[in-house]
Amino acid sequence: MAEHATDSEAAVQDFLSGKQPEARREDGLALDSLFRDVTGFAPRLWGAGIVGYGRYAYHYASGTSGETLATGFSPRKANLVLYIMPGYADLSAQLAGLGKHKIGKSCLYINRLADVDRAILADIIRTGLADLSTRWSIAPA
Repeated sequence: MAEHATDSEAAVQDFLSGKQPEARREDGLALDSLFRDVTGFAPRLWGAGIVGYGRYAYHYASGTSGETLATGFSPRKANLVLYIMPGYADLSAQLAGLGKHKIGKSCLYINRLADVDRAILADIIRTGLADLSTRWSIAPA
């Protein structure tokens, strides 16, 4: 996961506005709006291509520590990748009604935003943040 956030929303808008093809750009801008509404956080660009909302610092018993985004997405060429940091283990009911998708440990992959139910997607984002907040303190990015 990316460990550095830019310090302006302008970088996010430039990043999303430059995405190609047009459909990926439109989906990225729509996801930005959805994440802003659900999280209440302004976006920050993490690394070279992840739009993140909120942040948290983690410290593991192993001594590993760092800071990363609380939730976010990346409008990649192959698909849209959404990051729900606690993972998707407890979201089977929401995922069943979401629409066409694939999941990884903490990533949700969708081809197009039109393939999924946006209200359910908003609920997944909200649920993921709530779960994350039981483990770590979440702050604006």
